[in-house]
Amino acid sequence: MKKALVLGAGGFIAHHIQRKLKSEGYWVRSVDLKFPRFDNTDSDDFVVGDLRDKNFVDSVVDMYFDEVYQLAADMGGAGYIFTGENDADVMTNSSLINLNVLDACHKRNIKRVFYSSSACIYPEYNQMDPDNPKCSEDSAYPAAPDSEYGWEKLFSERMFFAYNRNKSMQSRVARYHNVYGPLGSWNDGKEKAPAALCRKVALANDGGSIEVWGDGLQTRSFLFIDDCVDATIKMTRSDFEGPVNIGSEEMISINNLAKLIIKISGKDVKINNIPGPEGVRGRNSDNKIIEKELNWKPSYTLEQGVKKTYKWICEQTKLDNA
Repeated sequence: MKKALVLGAGGFIAHHIQRKLKSEGYWVRSVDLKFPRFDNTDSDDFVVGDLRDKNFVDSVVDMYFDEVYQLAADMGGAGYIFTGENDADVMTNSSLINLNVLDACHKRNIKRVFYSSSACIYPEYNQMDPDNPKCSEDSAYPAAPDSEYGWEKLFSERMFFAYNRNKSMQSRVARYHNVYGPLGSWNDGKEKAPAALCRKVALANDGGSIEVWGDGLQTRSFLFIDDCVDATIKMTRSDFEGPVNIGSEEMISINNLAKLIIKISGKDVKINNIPGPEGVRGRNSDNKIIEKELNWKPSYTLEQGVKKTYKWICEQTKLDNA
């Protein structure tokens, strides 16, 4: 039986990866500061602890694993990343985790480690036009991320590739673009735009309104969680080290995303644009390389994924108010 280690498995994407690996027959050890919030874990061994602690990391990387998925990080949505209030924690916590994980895996002769980077590494100067953002993998340099979160991710990418070159590892690096879906944060201050807007619409009265940060003309693309998991596992097992975008090319403005959710809800809800953290003006995944190297494309349209997500968040709001 193959063994996998999933780090950050109390969080959204890593929990879904753990579930997928279990369905494939893997023995899975999952690690995080906390258990999953919205679902029971079916890991063979779920260990609660702090990956910033080197001794703890050594204790959970106590054997050989065929695959390691390193998704543990200090992160969140625009309200967490772009205010500047959490910069020191974001950079320190995530860097310590990555340093500890790489060292422990190298000492156990574990070769195949997946690292989840982010589209936040892309230069702000290429994302000023909401209609024509540039996010091809080769556009990362000269570097100018729009947040300290992005700077930390870019540094860690280079660290994983350095271990490949100098220590004979086979790490795989992918840059996630706005992943969403059921079982993700929706009301704890770390939720991203799709979940936040689904929550606002679900709680809005028919004939009421919701608040949207900024003018709503900023653009993004959003990838449904099932597609993210498939691409992540495929990337991990491939011969391509990356970096590669894992995202959707279906770009939409934030106002139009809100309108899509309102349409799905069947409600009559108006949009009230207010000042708030926005991030870059435009961002969209460029999937040329992942299509070429992995023969991968998203299978869910935005509307299909949002329908599933809105339904789940509606259920959560009812449970929360019960």
